[in-house]
Amino acid sequence: MTDNEKLAELLFPNITKTPEDYEKIYPERGLSDGARVSRFAPSPTGFLHLGGLFAAMISKLTTRATDDGVFFLRIEDTDKKREIEDGVSAIIKGLDDFGVTPDEGIMGFESESGAYGPYQQSKRKDIYQAIAKSLVRQGMAYPCFCSEEELNGIRAEQEKAGTDIQGYFGEWAKCRNLTLEQQEEKIKAGCPYTLRLRSPGQADHRIKFDDMIKGKIEMPENIQDVVLLKTDGIPTYHFAHAVDDHFMRTTHVVRGDEWISSVPLHIQLFKACGFKVPKYAHISPIMKEDNGGKRKLSKRKDPEASVSFYSESGYPKESVIEYLLTIANSNFEDWRKANRTAPQSAFPFNLKKMSASGALFDLNKLNDVSKNVISLMTADEVYDKAAVWAKNNDLELYALLSGNAEFAKGIFSIDRGTAKPRKDIAKWDEVKDYVSYFYDEIYTPDYTLPENISRDDAVAILEKYTEIFDASDDKDTWFAKIKEICEPLGYTPNVKEYKKNPDAFKGHVGDVSTVIRIAITSRRNTPDLHSIIALLGNERVKARLIEAAKSYK
Repeated sequence: MTDNEKLAELLFPNITKTPEDYEKIYPERGLSDGARVSRFAPSPTGFLHLGGLFAAMISKLTTRATDDGVFFLRIEDTDKKREIEDGVSAIIKGLDDFGVTPDEGIMGFESESGAYGPYQQSKRKDIYQAIAKSLVRQGMAYPCFCSEEELNGIRAEQEKAGTDIQGYFGEWAKCRNLTLEQQEEKIKAGCPYTLRLRSPGQADHRIKFDDMIKGKIEMPENIQDVVLLKTDGIPTYHFAHAVDDHFMRTTHVVRGDEWISSVPLHIQLFKACGFKVPKYAHISPIMKEDNGGKRKLSKRKDPEASVSFYSESGYPKESVIEYLLTIANSNFEDWRKANRTAPQSAFPFNLKKMSASGALFDLNKLNDVSKNVISLMTADEVYDKAAVWAKNNDLELYALLSGNAEFAKGIFSIDRGTAKPRKDIAKWDEVKDYVSYFYDEIYTPDYTLPENISRDDAVAILEKYTEIFDASDDKDTWFAKIKEICEPLGYTPNVKEYKKNPDAFKGHVGDVSTVIRIAITSRRNTPDLHSIIALLGNERVKARLIEAAKSYK
């Protein structure tokens, strides 16, 4: 038995499984050629960030290049000090709220699905230690007994010496070349230790890799003897993710570009362990304009950084994903124009068409996208989604909508399903205002007239219309009645005629309609007025016409 083999047994006496054993436990997935396996692997240390949702969406889309691609959720919970209560549940809910659900992995509280688990790193300690033991046997890893004080001393010496590279490597790696006897003595004495990689890297060597978003990248090779296992035997992120991605058979790693600096180390770890290196796709951060410049969307500064902001505001999940697709691939908007009603899943997403620089977050653009998404929904869909949101966020609105579902659906059906549907609603918290004039309980009259219409004319218009209107009239009859009252009151029923000779008239039929619209809805711009009148009915419309006329006298 070699010294390295003796050391491995000394460090890991209870680890009996080998990497070969785990290769059998977690075999190749048997997917079709080119099938992609990707993951979202957050830490439960805070709320789900919009950037996290974006990365998860991209990761999932990446796997849809083939029918049998796999997107899984892994929880990287080795940092127990920073973990928050219900952190895992918050991540799962955040993904589920926006339809970015995994094919396998963590599916709920204490619930997972798939043959490559456990999908929580805290439950995979034996796997990491088996690989670590193998690295020690090969001379690729060793125990480091340096205390925090000693490590601080090394850094101080490096600063004093003015070394170009600082860290634990080469001559500074004091435990790298300890003899077996020295190691055994310290272990038996109970000295705490970490396990470090014996890096094969050289300072004058560089690595090259092809990032699927950033393109070709060249960087210095890793020379640091990084920590693989902490003193408690728990792996560092760098080591754990390499082991997990291999045995979960990950083919594509999609993550934020803050990890690019770690790629040389990660490639080195994969190779040291005898694992195939996955393909990398590093996403630029979502940016925000701030005082004439740009910065990353901040968890601390920006409420819109949290995905809960969108749920609470009432953005449909379809809208949020639609917007994220516009910043993921620049050709998505052209595709959408050509495929107006196609499902989002039909879009041919391409990693290589992602911007190498950070996309700029634009709330106004999100609102425009969302208005379009909602405009294409059926009245039933709008009702169902708005009611669900209201039940959790606005009980007054929920009571109104659920009190008479058919009436509410009638509201949402106005001007819907046409070639050019109205785009009034961007999110569900705007629904109450949108429907307010249909419900006496929340309706607040506002009879402010356009400057070109006098109060006396408004009274005359409303009194005349009150005499002849009928909520059951078809649209042609309804409009004919409005035209009928125009000329006796000095208005022309012909808009073109007014434009040709404006001085000959007080106004035109559009102005007359505006007065009626304001009296009934307190708004100058609404969906189809005929449909509104029909839905409100004779009694309520007449009462509002009379009340408005009184206010102008």
